[in-house]
Amino acid sequence: MGKFGLQFKATVEHVTNIRPVGDDFRWYLKLKCGNCGEISDKWQYITLMDSMPLKGGRGSASMVQKCKLCSRENSIDILRDTITSYNADDSEKFKTMVQFECRGLEPVDFQPQAGFSAEGVESGTQFPDINLQERDWTDYDEKVSESVGIYEVTHKFIKC
Repeated sequence: MGKFGLQFKATVEHVTNIRPVGDDFRWYLKLKCGNCGEISDKWQYITLMDSMPLKGGRGSASMVQKCKLCSRENSIDILRDTITSYNADDSEKFKTMVQFECRGLEPVDFQPQAGFSAEGVESGTQFPDINLQERDWTDYDEKVSESVGIYEVTHKFIKC
């Protein structure tokens, strides 16, 4: 069993408090089996809303799956209390945005998609439903007449 942190990094322009929104936010991951090393070829997503029972009545996890190669049952759970926002002060630095508790799995890749939000640094203007799949996002803050954006989104996983 191990904990892995998803570290997020971006260049931000005039926005702060970038965060995933809602219990239905989809964390798209590629996962590696800790037993045989098989890496999923398709993106899989997990949400806080998902809860599947673990074998033997040992609680639940966001996702429980059998490895296609070795048939080992593995699980991953989102640690709700570790979800944090990425702020203007964090620009161009890696910051852990969420942690996952993994049993038999290791996250190896992350694909940001829709469901993020942010707010204007000066104006407090809300920017809901930001899609970061293209790794860049721009908009215009009419309250302060300036462009806003999130650029060069990247990530890495760390063992916690």
